[in-house]
Amino acid sequence: MARASKKSGGIGLQRAGSSGMLQWLGLAFIIMLVDQFTKVLIVGYYHLGDSTYVTSFFNVVRAHNRGAAFSFLADSSGWQRWFFTALGLVAAGVIIWMLKSHPGQRLFSFAMACILGGAIGNVVDRMVHGYVVDFLDFHSHGYHFPAFNVADSAISIGAACLILDELLRVRRGR
Repeated sequence: MARASKKSGGIGLQRAGSSGMLQWLGLAFIIMLVDQFTKVLIVGYYHLGDSTYVTSFFNVVRAHNRGAAFSFLADSSGWQRWFFTALGLVAAGVIIWMLKSHPGQRLFSFAMACILGGAIGNVVDRMVHGYVVDFLDFHSHGYHFPAFNVADSAISIGAACLILDELLRVRRGR
């Protein structure tokens, strides 16, 4: 059963009950699984610091990040592992609540599902390894972007979609 969603301006359809939220939780779960699968492959086939040349601008590497984005706080004494784990779990709880509140807002919910899947993927790493496994290494003219992973990519895509969703919402409000 579907009904027009007042929260989405009537543009999308919202499924009655929790079934609308389940599709977004399913997407988050798939993102988390793909993230963990790729990390299992990297941990199984690469030693820390190993690198495989793929193209003139991309390598597959095995790197460990004990901090947050761009290795923020990576050199701290170890407390950051638990801080970022707790932060990820709190964020997951808030995102699940937001998904439950807005399942008919498709772009918003897609963004939240991407962020949720990525956040949980990195939380699993922190709990299992004590660090996040990164392996995607882009570079050009001697500059290396910090290595990242599928979870980080999903979080970035989700953040970009949140910005787009807000821009579209403001535009519709004019």
